[in-house]
Amino acid sequence: MTGFGLAQYLSEGQKFINDALLEFLPKENSYPESIHAAMHYSVLAGGKRLRPILVIAAAEAVGGDRRTVLPFAVAAELIHTYTLIHDDLPALDNDDFRRGKQTNHKVFGEAIAILAGDALLTQAFILMTHTALMEDIPERQVLKATHDMAEALGSRGMIGGQVVDIESEGKPIDAESIEYIHIYKTGHLIRACIRSGAILSGASPSQLNSLSRYGAHIGLAFQIIDDILDITGDEDVLGKDVGSDQGKEKATFPALYGLEESKKKAEQLVEESINCLEQFDGRAEPLREIARFFVQRTF
Repeated sequence: MTGFGLAQYLSEGQKFINDALLEFLPKENSYPESIHAAMHYSVLAGGKRLRPILVIAAAEAVGGDRRTVLPFAVAAELIHTYTLIHDDLPALDNDDFRRGKQTNHKVFGEAIAILAGDALLTQAFILMTHTALMEDIPERQVLKATHDMAEALGSRGMIGGQVVDIESEGKPIDAESIEYIHIYKTGHLIRACIRSGAILSGASPSQLNSLSRYGAHIGLAFQIIDDILDITGDEDVLGKDVGSDQGKEKATFPALYGLEESKKKAEQLVEESINCLEQFDGRAEPLREIARFFVQRTF
């Protein structure tokens, strides 16, 4: 892909996803209005849309079409938004701002925020299993991708990582435990997004294996950079509270290794992720550039 421009690819991807979000979300003014207003508030508050773009990029890397996997890509963003709403709650991270706006529970109250997160997660599975929307994809591939996503989210995936993260606050932690938290809390969803795009697009076992390893590496790198930005980031640029990890004595890579070693670890993971894509041609260039973007981002 000669002359590939990541900024344009991400911008076009954001618009593609944003348009689809409006199409696939329940209407904001539909009854009961309070829950749908809360769902729209957080989903449409902005965001990079990296996870759905990764679904699309992985699909295109193996010869798939973005429109075919669009419902799954939208579902990935709904899942991500559900996790943010719940993470921000007083019982978890107790954050006041997200994407430059007040967090969901600050606007709608804790009860509606919890239910809005639940509703977004459920809507995601409605989309992923919608036979009319997914009619161009063999049912076995849809089932496998949906199962993959569910496993990435459950007690042996994201939720498990969240639990260990909570239980580790304010306690000494070793390298193995912190990698568990980061891989499960953040990395599994990112890897599942990549795997789902590939599975839905008929990836070969070899392609899927390579993309799975790519996803594992960039998933961990993404969270390490998140840890770093919580210390070094600009709150106005990030659009959320910074310094909260230190205040809560959370288990982070900088807390264990320091900033410089953490950055080196993220860079190494990105290099390894790109090496996983050797068998792919120029259609995988978006994946290569997204990996590089992960360690360069400031938001």
